[in-house]
Amino acid sequence: MPSTPERGTAVIDAEEDLVATPPVAAARRRLRAHPALLLAGIVLAALNMRAALAGVSPLLGEIARHFRLNATAGSLVTTIPLVFMGLGSLVAPKLARRWGTEAVLCGALVALCGGIVLRIAPPVVALFAGCAVVGSAIALLNVLMPGLIKRDFPGQAAGMTALYSTAMILGATTSAATAVPLEHALGGWQGSLVSWSLLAAVAVVVWIPQVLIARRGSRPGSAAATPVHPGAAGPRLSRSPLAWQVTLFMGSQSLIAYVSIAWMPTIFTDHGMGKGEAGLVFAFSTLLQMAGSFVVPVLAGRMRRQRLLGVAVSALMACGVTGLLLAPVAGAWLWAALLGVGQGGALGLALTMMVLRSGDAHTAARLSGMAQSGGYLLAAAGPLVLGAVHQATGGWTVPLVLLLAVCAGLALLGTGAGRDRRIGEESRK
Repeated sequence: MPSTPERGTAVIDAEEDLVATPPVAAARRRLRAHPALLLAGIVLAALNMRAALAGVSPLLGEIARHFRLNATAGSLVTTIPLVFMGLGSLVAPKLARRWGTEAVLCGALVALCGGIVLRIAPPVVALFAGCAVVGSAIALLNVLMPGLIKRDFPGQAAGMTALYSTAMILGATTSAATAVPLEHALGGWQGSLVSWSLLAAVAVVVWIPQVLIARRGSRPGSAAATPVHPGAAGPRLSRSPLAWQVTLFMGSQSLIAYVSIAWMPTIFTDHGMGKGEAGLVFAFSTLLQMAGSFVVPVLAGRMRRQRLLGVAVSALMACGVTGLLLAPVAGAWLWAALLGVGQGGALGLALTMMVLRSGDAHTAARLSGMAQSGGYLLAAAGPLVLGAVHQATGGWTVPLVLLLAVCAGLALLGTGAGRDRRIGEESRK
């Protein structure tokens, strides 16, 4: 029976323990007995989910010069992780069913730590291989977190999504803001990049006890991605219009976000703003994403329908893009604020809808895999396509108009994905 905000967490927990096998129920109770450890693990994992990527952009010029990469080859440093974030999302639920969610999350953090270190190895092939490992590891974290939250916090899913999406953006903001200072302090871009492996290592230490706790009372397949009824495969996501709407919503908001990461500072400098100020405006926009990523999921959890929120975050981003089109420098800080709040809210809403549109943790993990695999593959194409259009037209008017069209599509997708439905229920409502 689907849970609702009005039902108590204790009742929901008791019902889940009844439908789960006794060993799985025992493992869940042991994990819930250590809420501080579980919360710390979720926050630390979330902090790592963007930090290894955001710290690269400010150092991309130095990395390209060190390896003697041209502009196209240098862009692969940011494109490869996105591609592997999409590809890695496809296998995450299968790995969780085989080894358990906690074990796969811990393994992903170990791989993330190794990939960060690999990126600074001398041969250029190690740089690209490290980018692939980093993207794959982040994909596992991205996909399995909604299922974990759906399983262990069924009554507080929206609030927990707000917490971890805000932590994710905080990690990205801190990484981007400290990349250059760390480069100066540690003697080069290598030290700046590798320093984030320490945060991943700390997260591994916190997750190891949770893996051991879960293993004591569950089989390897007893994961957040496993159906509570043995043998139940769950609804066919590929035949669910609602699943596709959530997937395309995730992909569209990711495309807008990564286009902004790639080109917003360049748009400002191409219109006469200094590089230093452009960097500050971009950092300001990234910082404000935390406001949207926290507030929007909390509001979403209190609403039966999230259609209005989908339109609202799309409208905020559309207003920001329109400002970049009409007066990019004069209103730069305002446009950056609108884009920041809108992007953070859209990300938080996309992650929340993966949980709210799913009837159980198994479906949430599978929907997360579908939405994030398609989403990040779509996002990887965005910066390259709009950059090519900019090069072909010699200006930013056409690319920004195309971005406005994406915002309009995002609003339409939000009205569909924000309906009061769950995957598998479309035919009954």
